[in-house]
Amino acid sequence: MTQDRTDEFYMNRCLQLAANGLGNTYPNPFVGSVIVHNQNIIGEGFTSFYGGPHAEVNAIHSVEKKELLPSSTLYVTLEPCAHFGKTPPCSDLIIEHKIPRVVVGCLDPFALVNGEGINRMRTHGIEVSVGILEKECLELNRRFFTIHQKKRPYVILKWAQTANGYFAPKNHTQQWISNRFSKQLVHWWRTQEQAILVGKNTAIVDNPQLNSRLVQGRNPIRVLIDYDLSTPTTHYLFDQTLPTIIFNKVKGGKNELIEYIQLQSKENNLEEILRILYQKNIQSIIIEGGSRTLQTFIEQNLWDEARVFSSSTVWEDGIFAPHLHKKPSKTQIIDNDFLRIYRND
Repeated sequence: MTQDRTDEFYMNRCLQLAANGLGNTYPNPFVGSVIVHNQNIIGEGFTSFYGGPHAEVNAIHSVEKKELLPSSTLYVTLEPCAHFGKTPPCSDLIIEHKIPRVVVGCLDPFALVNGEGINRMRTHGIEVSVGILEKECLELNRRFFTIHQKKRPYVILKWAQTANGYFAPKNHTQQWISNRFSKQLVHWWRTQEQAILVGKNTAIVDNPQLNSRLVQGRNPIRVLIDYDLSTPTTHYLFDQTLPTIIFNKVKGGKNELIEYIQLQSKENNLEEILRILYQKNIQSIIIEGGSRTLQTFIEQNLWDEARVFSSSTVWEDGIFAPHLHKKPSKTQIIDNDFLRIYRND
């Protein structure tokens, strides 16, 4: 096996490990790392919960025979950090243990890193290879890269529609379209993202809880757009069980877990909303409706991914689902539902 193929093999393992951190490391990226000695993995690690050790630290600490480190190679999906945050720089720990070779999937765009970790290791004589499975590593942390490069959260649109393209009944009643397996999948997605957003009409009609009750995992921050604050305070969004942000044009302030943010702009409110969420270091958000809210995100090109369920149900009438002028990048069958994934690349 060539060196490139060997490096790709171990980087693939890093990617597998990194996925264990999805939804648990915000605002940090989720990273995987392995340490290899004579073609054998002697250490593995992935990023801990926020404030805990990074992937490289966990990998190094997992090595039983530390004397092997000066003749080993460390693989990591993202450039080791070079700054003091909640934890010391990972690049310094690598230098301290005299690991002679480091293979990095992609650079870290964070201003306090952005090549500095690699420069620091090379200055200390470490051989550093960069760009192994770079595309896959960039895809893995697309949320982290989006917030640092686009200065807004990674935006995921999600909705369900009937086989003939209807989104909701015209009489503003609640009717389920997708099946129970799809619904459980949606709750699992919620554990992976930092926030979830709905508009006023969805909040009033559906009275959603916007939590992850059907699976085990963290709940997202709830976000509501309600310009005139017309959603009844008896609804679930006001139950003080989860942090909730309400964007409006009436008032600001905080009431326990509910934060009211008064919008200033008359137009392009979505850009202002995403800018405020960026300032709060929220890396990702699921937009769950309604149809008008979703379509506005599409029209203003403020989205990165769309996940659309299509059921076998046929309605005679209703509100039409949002429309995307794109072809799906992936299609999946979930019982009698079709799930189509769209990317706004």
